[in-house]
Amino acid sequence: MCQDCGCSINGKESDHHHSHQNLHNNPQLNEAKTIEVITKILDKNDQEAAHNRNHFDTHHVLAINLMSSPGSGKTTLLETIADHNAFAFGVIEGDLETNRDADRIKAKGIPAYQIQTGTACHLDAFMVHKGLHAMPLEEIDVCFIENVGNLVCPASYDVGSHLNIVLVSVPEGDDKIEKYPVMFRQADLVLITKTDLLPHFDFDIEKAKTAARRLKPNVDILEGSIKDPATIKRVIDWIKFKQMMRG
Repeated sequence: MCQDCGCSINGKESDHHHSHQNLHNNPQLNEAKTIEVITKILDKNDQEAAHNRNHFDTHHVLAINLMSSPGSGKTTLLETIADHNAFAFGVIEGDLETNRDADRIKAKGIPAYQIQTGTACHLDAFMVHKGLHAMPLEEIDVCFIENVGNLVCPASYDVGSHLNIVLVSVPEGDDKIEKYPVMFRQADLVLITKTDLLPHFDFDIEKAKTAARRLKPNVDILEGSIKDPATIKRVIDWIKFKQMMRG
């Protein structure tokens, strides 16, 4: 993962010029010098993440990092939340290429800023710092950070959010939580999406919930489908409750 290859070494999108494959196959990767470099990379990122969080706090904005594999429904969830008009929010979008997700959010009248990461399979705090300055923080209550679709690398990089929501969709299978434990240990909320497809897939919701709580006993878990407005309202209520708790 990028925690090992160090693709954020300079904290800039334009610095992702290395070959992930070569570094992942490097037998010297676990040497003390390499580990020291990785530690420095993450330390710099964590410092910038703390700065981002302070920036959000100053403007009384709740920052939520959305993480999942590709196609689990992150952007669709945000579009549906926008339709409910429950609170003012903006979105910092992360994808390797294209502005498609940001354009979808903007079409709903929601401020959005697209970050194209190039070869980087995650957002880091430096990228998000650039995005938050493009957000009208005085006008929003919540800032969603829609991370790059990936169940590995985003878990290792603090981007300055207050909360992490991890989505897992029914078509992916109920084994993903056990296969990617680092990601799901970071979750404040595990959102099981596309539950309207349960009759068509072999997905055991109780098994998934048990796996999530085995990794993190106090994690919140919700089920959601954009075809069932009541389930989306529960997600909105969870966010509003967390916002209220932060004052």
